[in-house]
Amino acid sequence: MYTFRKGEAAVKTYRRVVSIAGSDSGGGAGIQADLKTFSALGCYGMSVVTAVTAQNTVAVTGIHPVPPEFVGLQLDAVLSDIGTDAVKIGMLHSSPIISIVADRLCRYACGAIVLDPVMLAKSGDSLLSEKAVDDLKAGLMPLAALVTPNLPEASVLLGREVTRRDQMADACRELVRLGCRSVYLKGGHLVDEGNVDMLFDGLSGKLLEFTGEHLVTRNSHGTGCTLSSAIAAFLARGETLPQAAGMAKNYVSLALSRGADMVVGRGHGPLHHFHAWWPGF
Repeated sequence: MYTFRKGEAAVKTYRRVVSIAGSDSGGGAGIQADLKTFSALGCYGMSVVTAVTAQNTVAVTGIHPVPPEFVGLQLDAVLSDIGTDAVKIGMLHSSPIISIVADRLCRYACGAIVLDPVMLAKSGDSLLSEKAVDDLKAGLMPLAALVTPNLPEASVLLGREVTRRDQMADACRELVRLGCRSVYLKGGHLVDEGNVDMLFDGLSGKLLEFTGEHLVTRNSHGTGCTLSSAIAAFLARGETLPQAAGMAKNYVSLALSRGADMVVGRGHGPLHHFHAWWPGF
């Protein structure tokens, strides 16, 4: 909660964060993971659903896109009334939805935009067409305060393979040249090179590394969604970008470790988003 002055009266309100993403019926990723993260980190979460998926811990069995016009109606409803202190963008599914989202973010002058360029499923299947990737780069990346790709997504955005730790710094700099202000490149796909993420601030030129213990667990579904939504939540709370990134990395690491032994479903289970609130689990 924070207080601002409206005329002579002090008005109390919440730190507000909106997620623009797909719905995960299994609750581990997408809108559901984002809302859990916002709540766990003391923010008021709102949602704009871009697609409805039928999925669980084992597989995605169906994707039903929301009509672009209805995505626009959701954005209008939320932003014209409640407003937001930060925006997290996840799965967008198609070029028309990308266009609608970019239009509304500009119309309502939204800031602190964290773009998680969800374009590949865990199976490796593409979730965005080649044209949609181009539209994402042209229409949304220039609006983003931060883009948070993993290594396969960075490879798609740059049109070349990014698979090693010694390639990550240059990849961050190239991604910033696509128009975004900063990049948080997730190194979770590194093989035998440790657990390292990199944050590159395009304005200052500073490169920071965030390292952590490599945890072996099957409960990692929604890790990328949770990280980007945690960064957005900490930005909404007034943290600087380096502080927000470090605090989000720590939150995700704890959510992974505290949920490592939980059993949810037969496949890849979720993180423990409420580890600070459910200490007995």
